Amino acid sequence: MTKLYPILDTAVLSKRRLSLQIAAAALLGAGAKILQIRHKQHWSPEMLDDARAIVELCRSHGAQFVVNDRADFALLLHSGLHVGQDDLTPDDARSVIGPDRILGFSTHNGAQLAAAANEPVDYVALGPIFPTGNKDNPDPVVGLANLKAWRGLAPKPLVAIGGITRTNALQVLDAGADSVAVIGDLFPDDCTNSALQERAAEWQRLLNL
Repeated sequence: MTKLYPILDTAVLSKRRLSLQIAAAALLGAGAKILQIRHKQHWSPEMLDDARAIVELCRSHGAQFVVNDRADFALLLHSGLHVGQDDLTPDDARSVIGPDRILGFSTHNGAQLAAAANEPVDYVALGPIFPTGNKDNPDPVVGLANLKAWRGLAPKPLVAIGGITRTNALQVLDAGADSVAVIGDLFPDDCTNSALQERAAEWQRLLNL
């Protein structure tokens, strides 16, 4: 599991007035090895076209592509899938996408993390590690101490998520995470193409990728 797991949240990108394809191209150009699309609204034909274009971008850069929540679109796009506690079960998700596609599963506390150890997933996510503004009803904050204490509950690659920035990312990795999922801090407030490319490169340098 690569140390940096960028998430292209369409709501965040819309606030930055940034297109999915431009954001994906900048991150992949800076060396990202995995990208996840998180789109909580209706999947329009235009959204599907954007996703297909990003699939091709990922393929050309040797990167994995993951769809959040939607097993149907993951199957259609021949992509990986990430599911949460209120989505399809990992067993059902695996039956949809097949045995070879990457599958991730969100957890929010020690009990969920321990249960995920027996699920047919390739990695587990744990969070929010810190307070985050990217969810309407976030789960309770995990914190670094719990991340460290719970790390041994699931012997699978662990992706930490929630409020992770360039300031605290190394602390999260030191506490036991294999990877950090990043949303807001990927994108500068003044998100020109050059600023976005520099921010992506800054993350790569920080994590020595």
